[in-house]
Amino acid sequence: MMTWLVFGVGALAQLLFSGRTLLQWIISEKNKKVLTPALFWKLSLIASFLLFVYGYLRNDFAIMLGQVLTYFIYVRNMQLQGEWTRMHKLVRIFIIIFPLIIVAIGYNNNKQDIYNLLNNEAIADWLFVLGIVGQIIFTLRFIYQWIYSEKKKQSSLPFGFWMLSLLGASLIFTYAIFREDPILLAGHTFGIVTYVRNIMLLRNQS
Repeated sequence: MMTWLVFGVGALAQLLFSGRTLLQWIISEKNKKVLTPALFWKLSLIASFLLFVYGYLRNDFAIMLGQVLTYFIYVRNMQLQGEWTRMHKLVRIFIIIFPLIIVAIGYNNNKQDIYNLLNNEAIADWLFVLGIVGQIIFTLRFIYQWIYSEKKKQSSLPFGFWMLSLLGASLIFTYAIFREDPILLAGHTFGIVTYVRNIMLLRNQS
């Protein structure tokens, strides 16, 4: 029963990630150029919240790392679009302190808990490295997007974002195959198709 609950959390997170991507795709197709609606970042934040919990429940450091690195970038993009201040103050406070709450509750046994997280017997060393590299590259897309948006003073998804998305997603997809993780497989299968399509749209724009 617990296993189904864990996968249920992960499935909901991936559905939201896929939903945001589908929304962005549809809007971009209609306008014949790559656009980023405000709802994209809201869904991203909620999905990241849930996938972080999923990674914690699966004792999967690679998943947790990816979400921690992008979590606050989603918040920043909401700020750039003026959506952050429209949320209730208590909700904003909870969003900011949530990762700290998880760390305080889940890893309060000093080094032993961290050791278990970084030494999951179900994940071979080479697979662990593959997952970390995939998540880092996948995360770099949002760091690149963040820097690009700060320079432009508006939230946007440039060409480099989609290229890093495609590379990172491909590595995580490979990780998911060996990890036998249906949640990651389903989410990144749809994502790869969308990334390729956005790359095509951007090339047609130029």
